[in-house]
Amino acid sequence: MPQAAVVTGASTGIGRAVAERLLERGHTVITLQRSRPAWSHPSLIAYQVDLADAHATRAIAGEIAGAHPVRYLVNNAGANRPAAIENATVEDLAYVSSVTLGASLLLMQAFLPGMREARFGRVVNVSSRAVLGKSERVVYSSAKAGLIGMTRTSAIETGRDGITINAVVPGPVASELFDRGHPHGGTKRQLVIDRILVGRVGEPADIAHAILFLLAPESGYITGQALFVCGGTSVTGTGGE
Repeated sequence: MPQAAVVTGASTGIGRAVAERLLERGHTVITLQRSRPAWSHPSLIAYQVDLADAHATRAIAGEIAGAHPVRYLVNNAGANRPAAIENATVEDLAYVSSVTLGASLLLMQAFLPGMREARFGRVVNVSSRAVLGKSERVVYSSAKAGLIGMTRTSAIETGRDGITINAVVPGPVASELFDRGHPHGGTKRQLVIDRILVGRVGEPADIAHAILFLLAPESGYITGQALFVCGGTSVTGTGGE
């Protein structure tokens, strides 16, 4: 049975790019997200679940762990409720944290025992350059910063077991949501591009490349790290609006 990889939020964007790369490499890929992917593959298994629902997420994760030898986990799914600090609510914080942090914790708890038994595992958590600061992202950046803390602490507890746990920290990436807010040819999009050292918005494939690097068996000497894949915006301190 081929080693399985679990990728959350693989319907579109970064998650889909990662899942497709893993499928190309012969893995069974199991996806979890609220809406079933509109794309398919013979080795793709999709579960529809609201990752904010801890009970449902725990149940499905346990089912997957019992049926598949999961050795790779990419916690890519997230949630965003933009608001200035005076308008942000604890309800927003709870929801975004439940998707970003709660689901990541539950999935690691489900799959780490099998990885420990196999003496091999790779986990990549997808954070955001917003952890360095971005207006109207107090809830989002707090949850994504927490994910880096979870990554570092989990790496300490699993390194002796042949398991690596790292974070990838994307900068501005082209997506349906980004394109709607920053139309091609528009001033707002150009302002973002002007702040990126490499002179362009990232593509999902850029982020997938970094994630696949950290998932590789050859990357076993890298753990507890947060790799910024952001076109240089972590250097300039500007990530665009």
